[in-house]
Amino acid sequence: MPAYSMYSVRSLTGTVQSLAKSPALAKDCFSKDAVDFVEEWRAGYYAHVKNVSQGGEGTTNADIMHRQVIPPPCTRPMFDHITDTGQYAHHRPRWSHLEDVWGESDREELTMIWHNLDAYQDTIPGLTELKRYVNILALSNGNFRLLLGLAKNQGVPWDGIFSSELFGSYKPNKKVYESAAYHLSLPLHKIAMVAAHRSDLIAAASIGFKTIYVPHPAEDSREVRGSMCSKKDGGEVDLIIQDFEELARLVCEAQQRRSSRLVHTITSEVN
Repeated sequence: MPAYSMYSVRSLTGTVQSLAKSPALAKDCFSKDAVDFVEEWRAGYYAHVKNVSQGGEGTTNADIMHRQVIPPPCTRPMFDHITDTGQYAHHRPRWSHLEDVWGESDREELTMIWHNLDAYQDTIPGLTELKRYVNILALSNGNFRLLLGLAKNQGVPWDGIFSSELFGSYKPNKKVYESAAYHLSLPLHKIAMVAAHRSDLIAAASIGFKTIYVPHPAEDSREVRGSMCSKKDGGEVDLIIQDFEELARLVCEAQQRRSSRLVHTITSEVN
C-alpha cells in the first residue's frame, strides 16, 4: 500500500510560486521564499498529525487541517528588543505582508493545490506495472476527497483508497493500519506497506505488515535515509528500493520464480 509521499513536494513549491505571481499577489511575489513557506506549512502538518495520532484533539480531514496550518500572516507587531532610547523595537512576522493580498479565495486555492500535486516520475509507470501482479491501494493521511482528486488528476492506477480520516486518526496510529488490514481480509504478513517515511514503516511493522522503504530527499532527513537498511543487513525494514519501477520488477521476478517452481512440481508429480 503506497503512502502519500509518492507525490513531489517540489510541485507543491512550484504551485505556491505560481499562486504568488498571480495578479492578486503580483506586488508580493515571494518566489525565492516559496521553499521556506512550504517547509513551514509542512511543519504545521506534521505537528497536527503527531498530536492527533497520539490521541490529541483536532480534525482528521486533511483539507481542513491544511487550511488551518497555513503559516499565519499575523499583523500584530512582535517585540524584539529594547533600543538605546528605551523604546521597544519590533518587526512583523515573516509572512505578514500576505494578509493584505491573500483573501479567503486565495487561501482556499492554496489549500486545494494538494489535490493536484505532481507524482514522482517513477510513480505512475511503476504502479501501472505493479498492479499487473498485486492489488495496490493508497493508505494515506490525506482525506478521501483529496486522494480521489490526486488519482483523477494524475491518473494514479490505485485499486482502492484508504484514507486515515475513515479510521478516525492519522498514521502512525496503529488503528489506521489495523483498520486497513481488516477491510482487506488478509493476514497481516500478506500486506506490504511501501513508504518514504521511517515512522510510517515502523508503525506498520509493529502490527505485522511487511515494509518497503523508498528514500526520497524531500521526505526523511539525509541522516535517516542514510541509516536505513534491510533486515537481512541488520536494519528495520524488509526491503529498500529506489523507486516503484524497481519494485514492479522485483515482484514480477518473484512471481516468475513461483510459477517456475509450480510447473516443476506439477511435472514431477505427473512423471
